[in-house]
Amino acid sequence: MNGPGIPPAGDEAGGPAMRRGRRLAVDVGDARIGVASCDPDGILATPVETVPGRDVPAAHRRLRLLVGEYEPIEVVVGLPRSLKGGEGPAAAKVRGFAQELARGIAPVPVRLVDERMTTVTASQGLRASGVKSKKGRSVIDQVAAVIILQQALESERVSGRPPGEGVEVVI
Repeated sequence: MNGPGIPPAGDEAGGPAMRRGRRLAVDVGDARIGVASCDPDGILATPVETVPGRDVPAAHRRLRLLVGEYEPIEVVVGLPRSLKGGEGPAAAKVRGFAQELARGIAPVPVRLVDERMTTVTASQGLRASGVKSKKGRSVIDQVAAVIILQQALESERVSGRPPGEGVEVVI
């Protein structure tokens, strides 16, 4: 507990405190689900794998195994919004997916974060690095998950608060 005149704990530069611990990010698509992870200091996000998404129960089983393996402090799920910030059928589907994931991995929290333009950014980056579109399909979801996670980490680094919105576990 801080006494009078003692600033709250923050990072070494005096900014907001960043929680320590690995995180996983998930980019949910109809055919594939990209997964990324970061180091325990929340500095760098890296691709983990692409999970087939058409068989939703199998995808949830694989994600539960990854949560067990990586032991994250939270899982960040990209929430697709329109450019104006609205939510359509894709967002409703992702909210349902995140709710089911939260039930399956509790007590690990699941957070929804805005993922506008991440897939576009991921495909532009892959094209710029010379990856052909056919080969790129197998990794684009992982790259999008990396972008989602990097944005979530930056948001927390700046604000000192967990990114996005928490998903309540409804049984």
